[in-house]
Amino acid sequence: MEGNRQAETGRTNRSAGPQGTMLFQADTLQTRAGEAESRQDSRATVAEPIIEGRSPGIEGRRFTLRAGRQTIGRRGNNDIVLDDASVSSSHAWILNQQGHHVIMNMLSTNGTFVNDKRVHEATLKHGDRIRLGQAEFVFLTREAGAGRVGPRHWLVGGLLVAAMALTLYLTYTP
Repeated sequence: MEGNRQAETGRTNRSAGPQGTMLFQADTLQTRAGEAESRQDSRATVAEPIIEGRSPGIEGRRFTLRAGRQTIGRRGNNDIVLDDASVSSSHAWILNQQGHHVIMNMLSTNGTFVNDKRVHEATLKHGDRIRLGQAEFVFLTREAGAGRVGPRHWLVGGLLVAAMALTLYLTYTP
């Protein structure tokens, strides 16, 4: 019975630590990491902006920027891990400071750039290009095409104006 439960959960048969720390087998951790990465493929919003990879190897990968501080680097203990030799082990931080996202270089070897300008610290805005070593990203707070007025918007607006004009006409006509 215990063997079946271990196989189902992926946990080893060691006891949990004093704070309830659970121990997992390596293949279970890889599966859960893959699940977490697939959840990172979310839509960009002002409340939860993303950085989207643009350079080969990370092209199209999206990382949601949550509240607080996130670390970016080559080392495995970073929040965003980049397997790129040009990225330092602890390359940069992205801080959410009351809704404003600030990127800070952490004394990296190859530097942190925003819109091709080397920075120590910079406040990010929608569409900014970020480069950490050779790894390139774009900072997004909305999806492409969001916020644009299209033909459907004009049609709905026109119908509303026509309805209001008809209402006014019928109200004030004897």
